[in-house]
Amino acid sequence: MTVADRLRAVRERIARTGRDPADITIVAVTKGFDAAVCREAVAAGLRVLGENRVQEALPKIESVTGAEWHLIGHLQTNKVKPAAGRFALIQTVDSAHLAEALARHAPNQAALIEVNVAREAQKSGVAPERALELAEATAGLLDLRGLMAMGPTEGDPTPAFSELHRLRDDAEQRLGRPLPILSMGMSGDFEAALAAGSSMLRLGQALFGPRATVGARRTL
Repeated sequence: MTVADRLRAVRERIARTGRDPADITIVAVTKGFDAAVCREAVAAGLRVLGENRVQEALPKIESVTGAEWHLIGHLQTNKVKPAAGRFALIQTVDSAHLAEALARHAPNQAALIEVNVAREAQKSGVAPERALELAEATAGLLDLRGLMAMGPTEGDPTPAFSELHRLRDDAEQRLGRPLPILSMGMSGDFEAALAAGSSMLRLGQALFGPRATVGARRTL
């Protein structure tokens, strides 16, 4: 199957959940693939591309036209300077310290708060109990657009996704303005995320196939 074929299948699955595919932003996760694969994704109609690592993303940003780039991996403070202002959206702000560092270089940077609603030690993100406090602090520093999370490694992801939705609603009340983006849902759990109100999906395998067999050239 081509990327275009897989994208059509994804949109059909979105529609079967009762959501309008036109209302859902798909972030194509292109980590590990070279610029040629990114261009194929853009040609298929995927205009938002997501990368996990700043050092891998920057050469692609320079060479691939027609794409909006999101940083979806953990951002270390020593990578803030090259990242700030280079991504349309940084989805992984998880501390006031990181928000402050980004603001020093790009105060208009659009960002999401990453919340560890799965409560798993191996995952990044602010603890849910501190998410509203961080949202308030970040909104005074950056262009805060919403919240982001990963589902749990095992089990039903619905409780975690529902909690993120509630936290977003609470943050909107505290800030007195909309936070339109709920970035939750990956290839293995995006139907559950859509049922819980996701507005943005981060999809890799669903669009590009299993990484071991796609036959795409890998980046170094």
